Amino acid sequence: MNMLVTVGKNWTIGNGGQRLVSIPEEQKLLREETLGKAVVMGRKAFEQLPGKQPLYGRDTFVLTRDPGFRPKGVTVCNSIEETLEKLKSYPTEDIYILGGESVFRQFLPFCHIIHVTFIDYAYQGDAVFENLDQSEQWQMVLESEEQTYFNLCYSFRMYQRKISE
Repeated sequence: MNMLVTVGKNWTIGNGGQRLVSIPEEQKLLREETLGKAVVMGRKAFEQLPGKQPLYGRDTFVLTRDPGFRPKGVTVCNSIEETLEKLKSYPTEDIYILGGESVFRQFLPFCHIIHVTFIDYAYQGDAVFENLDQSEQWQMVLESEEQTYFNLCYSFRMYQRKISE
């Protein structure tokens, strides 16, 4: 499985239920990586999508504890176990976890690749991602050159789970 996450340099991912920032090149990466594949997100992340609609051309799975949550065009799951069961028909490399914080935390043990948009700014926030640079389980295998969006400097990084010896 894969993850796509945007972090500040202090590994913050959000504040008050909102994403840090939206960068067009990041949205392009999301489209390119996930088109025709399965995406998994929590209810709050889903509700931030334009029109609260599933992403076009993807099979969208929403993990929520709300049994009454039934938006059109998505597969709703009420537990990680149910989600994993429903994802069994997909090749693992075609599954992308898109957040938020709780969903990232629950699915991290099942992921092998994490695509990180790393913003060179320490945001204040109440949602954080595991600092992969300090983890013994992950190693950065690719990093783009620094890019800019207005006054933000960022890079795209790819982390891979280290193979146990």
